[in-house]
Amino acid sequence: MTKPNILILMVDQLNGTLFPDGPADWLHAPNLKKLAEKSTRFANAYTASPLCAPGRASFMSGQLPTRTGVYDNAAEFRSDIPTYAHHLRRAGYYTCLSGKMHFVGPDQLHGFEDRLTTDIYPADFGWTPDYRKPGERIDWWYHNMGSVTGAGVAEISNQMEYDDEVAYNAKAKLYDLARGKDDRPWCVTVSFTHPHDPYVARRKYWDLYEDCEHLLPEVSNLGYDNQDPHSQRIFDANDWRSFDIIEEDIRKSRRAYFANITYLDDKIGEILEVLEATRQDAIIMFVSDHGDMLGERGLWFKMNFYEGSARVPLMISAPGMPAGRIDTPVSTIDVTPTLGALAGVDMAEIAPWTDGEDLVPLANGTERTAPVMMEYAAEASYAPLVSLRYGKWKYNRCALDPDQLFDLETDPHEQDNLADHPDHSGTLESLRAKSEARWDLDRFDADVRASQARRWVVYEALRQGGYYPWDYQPLQKASERYMRNHMDLNTVEENARFPRGE
Repeated sequence: MTKPNILILMVDQLNGTLFPDGPADWLHAPNLKKLAEKSTRFANAYTASPLCAPGRASFMSGQLPTRTGVYDNAAEFRSDIPTYAHHLRRAGYYTCLSGKMHFVGPDQLHGFEDRLTTDIYPADFGWTPDYRKPGERIDWWYHNMGSVTGAGVAEISNQMEYDDEVAYNAKAKLYDLARGKDDRPWCVTVSFTHPHDPYVARRKYWDLYEDCEHLLPEVSNLGYDNQDPHSQRIFDANDWRSFDIIEEDIRKSRRAYFANITYLDDKIGEILEVLEATRQDAIIMFVSDHGDMLGERGLWFKMNFYEGSARVPLMISAPGMPAGRIDTPVSTIDVTPTLGALAGVDMAEIAPWTDGEDLVPLANGTERTAPVMMEYAAEASYAPLVSLRYGKWKYNRCALDPDQLFDLETDPHEQDNLADHPDHSGTLESLRAKSEARWDLDRFDADVRASQARRWVVYEALRQGGYYPWDYQPLQKASERYMRNHMDLNTVEENARFPRGE
């Protein structure tokens, strides 16, 4: 049996509430809408952790941060943790990454045979939070509200330069794979950094949203004093007191964010066009690592379990997965076992290494009863937070804070905390029991603190004297490209052409 090729299209910080059933109608995203029409669309998909590095490590491994040890944006992703790239490569696949995956540590491949670009973020321990100093802001790398006050138009930026490079290399790789030099099936992961802030967009995309009716949040700023304790910590971590956010800043930020969704849609369209032109069939997955609050409740970016931050788009176009909407909650940790199943990998080879579930049965009508689990123990937290999405309920727990219980059917904006409501005491007790059975918060906290303390020692030591960074350096074999004197020109031209003889 021929194993299917797999194309994974990943984006960064894309709010899943904008993808209720594929892209919202008002978004200018024709390529993603076309993909949605032939995909299983998971309307309630959640990140394992609402921050880049922990969310991505969980996405790749199918394990929660408590298993990976990737608690924050400077925690090492260990080389001995199997990822979907390892599982597929072991099963005979060529595996390749173009773009961001925010690997921290000396291993910058984690099962990928090739990596076409460097990463956009550092690979060392410099972004380590410190639970020993609650409330401390590390100005040079913590988010601040300058992303909001500085929103607007630019024709080039750090992130645009990166994503232009990601798309270019991905297209070149797909062209090369079409030449048939390697008869293995392939899995190519293309991972962009947009629409992650800063909220800056090219004019041609910005102009598409001039009359957009969605430039203000549905839930206005609750004010600092009316926020829950963790949201107050996020406000403080984002240095909100140093910025005067006005309505125009909010409009411009959301407009640029929407514009960058269209920018991504263009890039994805270019990649899918190469796939079609070269007659390569592939399973196609579209996913984000986490969301963005986009000013809802006055919150921006991620770092919490509210829907804007924790919910992500997830669409899979694959044989054996019927097109249509699935409302059952799922997680990005389900990706690894799902890819294994679609590739024909024996699930017994994957099951010991994942907290997730294969989504193929769910797509075909099988009921799923396991709750979705989320964890957070990074910037703006002083102790770990955990969450369960179970049916219509979301239950959040932290040793420092009052419990939160939301009914997402009747309260999709999570404004009515039912944890103290007597009518829902049974639900609260049931979900608290499930949470306590899954997590020992004292142990979780101790593990995070120990990890942070080790990394502070190592980072400070490695920055003394000679410094050899772990940042990935893409290999360019210039002597094996185009035409060189150890090659036969006729053979080079023939092998590089696709299709041949037409």
